[in-house]
Amino acid sequence: MAFQQILEFRTHGRGSLDITAQVADVVAASGIAIGLAHVFVQHTSCSLMITENADPDVRRDLETVFGRLAPDGDPAYRHDLEGDDDMAAHARSVLSDVGLSVPVGRGRLLLGTWQGIFLWEHRSSAHTRRVVVTVIG
Repeated sequence: MAFQQILEFRTHGRGSLDITAQVADVVAASGIAIGLAHVFVQHTSCSLMITENADPDVRRDLETVFGRLAPDGDPAYRHDLEGDDDMAAHARSVLSDVGLSVPVGRGRLLLGTWQGIFLWEHRSSAHTRRVVVTVIG
């Protein structure tokens, strides 16, 4: 059995957006008790992550780390058609990931106590992002 839904989120520019509740709603709507939820973002300049959901400093520190790994406006970048954050956003997306899987049990996401699912916007400006949630069981 499989169930799929596409969710849309409006980001506010670079940073993370907690989408755990919306993904959990899709899992509940699926009627699948045991299986796997796959979450996939249909873009190349944002990503998904499972990380701590209690202390927002974790996500701020991840921004700092990624800023060092893929800085905006690096003169070595050739792809900069959409601004200084263009290639940096693509690199950050590749360094993190655009898809993740979470086990489903008793009809709900089996995340750990401090885990949340986050859409991670790597562009400086706001964007509308599409996330595909597929539940298989």
